[in-house]
Amino acid sequence: MTFSEGGQFEGGRVRRGGRGRGIAIGGGIGTLLVAVAVVLLGGDPGDLFQQGQPASEQGAGSGQEQYIGECTADEANTDRECRLSATVQFLDAHWERVLPQQADVEYVEPPVESFSGATTTGCGAASSATGPFYCPPDQTIYMDLAFFDLLSERFGTSGGPLAEAYVTAHEMGHHIENLVGVMDAADRGGSGPESDSVRLELMADCLAGMAIGNGATERDPDTGLTFFDPITDEQLRQAIDAAAAVGDDHIQQQTTGQINPEGFTHGTSEQRVRWFAVGYNGGTLDDCDAMAARRL
Repeated sequence: MTFSEGGQFEGGRVRRGGRGRGIAIGGGIGTLLVAVAVVLLGGDPGDLFQQGQPASEQGAGSGQEQYIGECTADEANTDRECRLSATVQFLDAHWERVLPQQADVEYVEPPVESFSGATTTGCGAASSATGPFYCPPDQTIYMDLAFFDLLSERFGTSGGPLAEAYVTAHEMGHHIENLVGVMDAADRGGSGPESDSVRLELMADCLAGMAIGNGATERDPDTGLTFFDPITDEQLRQAIDAAAAVGDDHIQQQTTGQINPEGFTHGTSEQRVRWFAVGYNGGTLDDCDAMAARRL
């Protein structure tokens, strides 16, 4: 993924650090990497969100909030923080256009926080072990940018900007599920190959593909430029690599040496790639409705 030359992003969309909230719990791609191992080894995944405990000083922040500032397309192509900010602004533009058209629902921008070390959220205190996630109680996307290095180092992805955009777009997909009422109607506490947990994750993958597939045609309302240059085959492989790396079967094999379908909460590598492709190749919100799908 390459942001189009001449692009300019105003900033102020992604805040740095953390702030105090309440309790409850919301899952995400990063949580899966650690939670699968925790569950299979007999631990409590709730430990990832230390309910009622204060965040560490790194994430607890005080005083006036700070935000990622204005940056150019050139900076977004080279700087991870700027790229996150630009990607979120692209996703805002995409869903502000698409959601009313396809679901008759107004898009509401979710807060987005870039944190390192630890932060306090509406789902409790989260650490860097949690990785990126969406928290339904405060409708906020939390992004630990160091997670992208973990994907490459531990799970063998090729990395790259489009892999990062996929993760951000996936978490935004959970926000879209929340806005259209899918998340509230789902049983998010279960597991297994046909569980609502898996269906929600596959739907978010499809919604991520749907957004990214429009990146080379979606225009920035401020500049009139397309957000991305046309995505190359090599860049697309980055996103597919990332989707496959966070499949339940792949992570279970990597962490425990065996596969337990009854422990699935996110779907297999093959499913995650396939649902991403449905969205990327022109899918609609109806096409992405994994909750109603007969075949996952």
